[in-house]
Amino acid sequence: MPLIIDGKQTAARSLAETAQRIAALRARGITPGLAVVLVGENPASMAYVRSKDKTCRDLGMHSLKLELPVDTTHKKLLSTIAQLNADPSIHGILVQSPPPPQIDESAIVKAVDPRKDVDGFHPLNVAALAMEDPSALVPCTPLGCMELLRAHDIATSGARAVVVGRSLIVGKPMALLLMAKGADATVTVAHSRTKDLAAVCREADIVIAAIGRPHFLGAEHIREGAAVIDVGINRIDDPASPRGYRLVGDVDFDAVAPKCRAITPVPGGVGPMTIAMLMRNTVRACERQTGEA
Repeated sequence: MPLIIDGKQTAARSLAETAQRIAALRARGITPGLAVVLVGENPASMAYVRSKDKTCRDLGMHSLKLELPVDTTHKKLLSTIAQLNADPSIHGILVQSPPPPQIDESAIVKAVDPRKDVDGFHPLNVAALAMEDPSALVPCTPLGCMELLRAHDIATSGARAVVVGRSLIVGKPMALLLMAKGADATVTVAHSRTKDLAAVCREADIVIAAIGRPHFLGAEHIREGAAVIDVGINRIDDPASPRGYRLVGDVDFDAVAPKCRAITPVPGGVGPMTIAMLMRNTVRACERQTGEA
């Protein structure tokens, strides 16, 4: 049986460390603040926002949850972000994705003060990550994947890694983190149009699946003894479930797990780490903005 990479346990350890940093800040009269902005009523987004808000409060952080109507204009959202940029009690800003179609998401990302960009999507943070500048705020999900690899003693130095997915949210920053000095992996970025994707993936010691398609990677994609980090969270119909659906990853867990040395489950793998890294980024941003870093 493979090692099941426990995201919940690793996230709990990270949150405990973050809580200590928050306590130290509060002892000096500083409370880290995170603002989460949601436009519309997407059920999945609303659930994420509730989870982030609860985690903030549990840790003793200042949490501001702004839920705007679905017909909010682009101009109004820009105005809201400008107010948060200027608010000294807010150290991190997150605008929940995806927004409604009238919102230019790229422009919204650029409007957030890069010092408060705890998602790590602002061009200045992306550039800093590419340049291996320690000032970079790094996207939470790939940062969480790296933490899982480290916590479970999965060596990246000299390893061949394949990242399946090329998004700015996961795929590209994931590749940069794996290539960085200290991680030292040899990285291939693949996607749904990669020729003979299965053969490309089978070359990897580490496979990061972030393509957004349920059970897209099967046993034919994974070599014996590989480690698999499944970023995907997909709903599929399941009449046997009380909710009528269940969550699965981009990897066919049952088919792939017997071949792996280690694998993340879905749910319970990468998901908890994303929120844990968001909290860490917010505290880090607070420390820098208040001169406590």
